[in-house]
Amino acid sequence: MSRLTARFWIDAYLMRLRGQDIPAFIVTHGDDNAGSVLVKLNRLDGQAVVYQRTYNLLDDTRSWSILQQGAEAEVDDSIARQRGYDPDIWVVEVEDRQGRHMLDQPGLA
Repeated sequence: MSRLTARFWIDAYLMRLRGQDIPAFIVTHGDDNAGSVLVKLNRLDGQAVVYQRTYNLLDDTRSWSILQQGAEAEVDDSIARQRGYDPDIWVVEVEDRQGRHMLDQPGLA
Protein backbone atom coordinates (compact mmCIF):
# COMPACT_ATOMS: atom_id res chain seq x y z
CA MET A 1 0.00 0.00 0.00
CA SER A 2 1.40 3.39 -0.90
CA ARG A 3 1.67 6.16 1.66
CA LEU A 4 0.17 9.59 1.28
CA THR A 5 2.61 12.45 1.27
CA ALA A 6 2.51 14.79 4.24
CA ARG A 7 1.46 17.68 2.01
CA PHE A 8 -1.44 15.73 0.48
CA TRP A 9 -2.71 14.66 3.92
CA ILE A 10 -2.49 18.22 5.29
CA ASP A 11 -4.29 19.71 2.29
CA ALA A 12 -7.09 17.15 2.68
CA TYR A 13 -7.26 17.75 6.45
CA LEU A 14 -7.53 21.52 6.02
CA MET A 15 -10.31 21.05 3.46
CA ARG A 16 -12.26 18.85 5.87
CA LEU A 17 -11.91 21.41 8.64
CA ARG A 18 -13.01 24.24 6.35
CA GLY A 19 -16.06 22.18 5.39
CA GLN A 20 -17.08 22.26 9.05
CA ASP A 21 -16.20 25.97 9.46
CA ILE A 22 -13.31 25.14 11.79
CA PRO A 23 -10.43 27.61 11.35
CA ALA A 24 -7.01 26.05 10.83
CA PHE A 25 -3.70 27.08 9.35
CA ILE A 26 -0.17 25.82 8.78
CA VAL A 27 2.21 27.17 11.42
CA THR A 28 5.29 25.29 10.20
CA HIS A 29 5.75 23.90 6.70
CA GLY A 30 7.70 20.67 6.91
CA ASP A 31 8.96 18.27 4.29
CA ASP A 32 6.28 17.88 1.60
CA ASN A 33 6.83 14.15 1.19
CA ALA A 34 7.78 12.63 4.50
CA GLY A 35 7.49 15.21 7.26
CA SER A 36 5.86 14.29 10.55
CA VAL A 37 2.71 16.19 11.49
CA LEU A 38 1.72 17.80 14.78
CA VAL A 39 -1.79 19.18 15.20
CA LYS A 40 -2.27 21.86 17.84
CA LEU A 41 -5.83 22.37 19.04
CA ASN A 42 -6.18 25.89 20.43
CA ARG A 43 -9.41 26.22 22.43
CA LEU A 44 -9.00 30.01 22.52
CA ASP A 45 -9.22 30.05 26.32
CA GLY A 46 -5.51 29.79 27.11
CA GLN A 47 -5.58 25.99 26.92
CA ALA A 48 -4.30 23.82 24.08
CA VAL A 49 -3.53 20.24 23.13
CA VAL A 50 -0.97 19.01 20.63
CA TYR A 51 -1.50 15.67 18.91
CA GLN A 52 1.07 13.49 17.23
CA ARG A 53 0.56 10.49 15.04
CA THR A 54 1.71 7.21 16.56
CA TYR A 55 2.20 3.78 15.09
CA ASN A 56 1.34 0.54 16.89
CA LEU A 57 3.65 -2.23 15.68
CA LEU A 58 1.56 -5.02 17.22
CA ASP A 59 -1.67 -4.00 15.51
CA ASP A 60 -0.10 -2.35 12.44
CA THR A 61 -2.31 0.69 13.05
CA ARG A 62 -1.82 4.43 13.24
CA SER A 63 -3.63 6.74 15.63
CA TRP A 64 -3.43 10.23 17.08
CA SER A 65 -2.20 10.59 20.64
CA ILE A 66 -1.72 13.56 22.91
CA LEU A 67 1.86 14.81 23.04
CA GLN A 68 1.17 17.69 25.45
CA GLN A 69 -1.86 19.45 26.88
CA GLY A 70 -2.42 22.34 29.25
CA ALA A 71 -1.57 26.00 29.14
CA GLU A 72 -0.99 27.19 25.60
CA ALA A 73 2.50 28.48 26.41
CA GLU A 74 3.53 25.01 27.67
CA VAL A 75 2.12 23.38 24.57
CA ASP A 76 3.98 25.86 22.37
CA ASP A 77 7.21 25.06 24.24
CA SER A 78 6.66 21.35 23.59
CA ILE A 79 6.14 22.03 19.88
CA ALA A 80 9.31 24.14 19.78
CA ARG A 81 11.27 21.25 21.31
CA GLN A 82 9.87 18.85 18.69
CA ARG A 83 10.83 21.27 15.93
CA GLY A 84 14.37 21.31 17.35
CA TYR A 85 14.55 17.50 17.02
CA ASP A 86 12.90 17.31 13.60
CA PRO A 87 13.37 20.17 11.12
CA ASP A 88 11.02 18.43 8.63
CA ILE A 89 8.01 18.53 10.96
CA TRP A 90 4.70 20.17 10.04
CA VAL A 91 2.61 22.04 12.61
CA VAL A 92 -1.06 22.69 11.92
CA GLU A 93 -3.03 24.85 14.35
CA VAL A 94 -6.77 24.33 14.70
CA GLU A 95 -8.75 27.01 16.54
CA ASP A 96 -12.06 25.87 17.99
CA ARG A 97 -13.72 26.75 21.29
CA GLN A 98 -15.69 23.49 21.16
CA GLY A 99 -12.50 21.43 20.91
CA ARG A 100 -13.25 19.96 17.48
CA HIS A 101 -10.23 18.68 15.56
CA MET A 102 -11.74 15.87 13.48
CA LEU A 103 -8.68 13.62 13.99
CA ASP A 104 -11.05 10.93 15.27
CA GLN A 105 -12.97 10.88 11.97
CA PRO A 106 -12.60 8.02 9.47
CA GLY A 107 -9.79 8.54 6.99
CA LEU A 108 -7.71 10.86 9.16
CA ALA A 109 -5.83 8.26 11.17
